Amino acid sequence: MLTNMATNLPQDELRAHAQAIRIDIIKMLNQAGSGHAGGSLGMADIFTALYFRVMHHEPENPLWEDRDRLFLSNGHIVPVRYAAMAHAGYFPISALKTLRKLDSDLQGHPERVRMPALETTSGPLGSGLGQAAGYAYAARMDNRRFRVYCVTSDGEHNEGNHWEAVMFAAKYKLSHLTLFIDRNNIQIDGFTNDVMPLEPLSEKYKAFNWNVIQIDGHDFYQILSAVEQARSEYQRPTVIIAKTIPGKGVSFMENKFEWHGKVPNDEEAKRAIKELQKNA
Repeated sequence: MLTNMATNLPQDELRAHAQAIRIDIIKMLNQAGSGHAGGSLGMADIFTALYFRVMHHEPENPLWEDRDRLFLSNGHIVPVRYAAMAHAGYFPISALKTLRKLDSDLQGHPERVRMPALETTSGPLGSGLGQAAGYAYAARMDNRRFRVYCVTSDGEHNEGNHWEAVMFAAKYKLSHLTLFIDRNNIQIDGFTNDVMPLEPLSEKYKAFNWNVIQIDGHDFYQILSAVEQARSEYQRPTVIIAKTIPGKGVSFMENKFEWHGKVPNDEEAKRAIKELQKNA
C-alpha cells in the first residue's frame, strides 16, 4: 500500500520519477498526434508527489474504500495522470502508447468508467472543484476519513461555477479537501494575464475563507510541506497555489502558451527526450 509520508522516498528519487513521467508524456503525445504538452509536463512534480508520497492508495486494489480521492478538473492534462498511475503500478507502462486510440482506456480526457480510481469524467472546465467538494461533503456525512484532492488550472478560474464551489467548500468547512492550482500563467488563447487577469488570486481565496499556501510547484520540499500544513488545518479547506513552468524540462516548450494544446513531432520529440534524459 502506498501511503502518505510512510513511503519515505528521498527527493532525488521523486525527481527521477518525475523525469521518467515527463519522458513518457512526450512519447505518448507524439504517438497520439494530439493532446496537451504544456500543462502535462508542468504538473509532473505535483502528480509524482501525490502518487508516490501524499495519497493513501493501493494500485493493486484501486477501488479500496479508504483510498484518498483525486479529482482532475482540467482533464486535458490527463497524460500526466496516466503516466503517474502507470509508474505507480496501476497498469503497465506499455499501455501509455494507446493514448487517444479508439477503444483505449486512456482517452484524451479521463473517463471514469474506463479505469478504476479515475474518480470522475472531466472535460468541461470549472466543474472539478464542485465534484470534489460534493464528494468531500458526502464523505463527512458518512463519517469517512479519507482526504479529497482536486487539481485545477488557473485558466479555468474564468468559470463562474468554480467560484460557486469555492463558496460551498468554505461554508461547510471542508478541511479534508485540498485544492491544487496549476498557476502556470497560460491558457489556450494566450497568457492568463491577457485573457482574463486573476490576480490577486491568493487574496481572493482568503476572502472566501480558505487556507492559502503558495509554493514553487517544482520543489518537492515545498509541495510536501504544503500538504502537511493542509492536514493540520481543521476549520477551512486549503488551496495550494503552485507556481509551475508550462512545458517544464523542455527548453523550447517552457513558458510558451503555444504548447498548451500542441504535441511534438518526431524531431521535436527526439530533442525533448534527449534533453529530459540529460537532466534526469
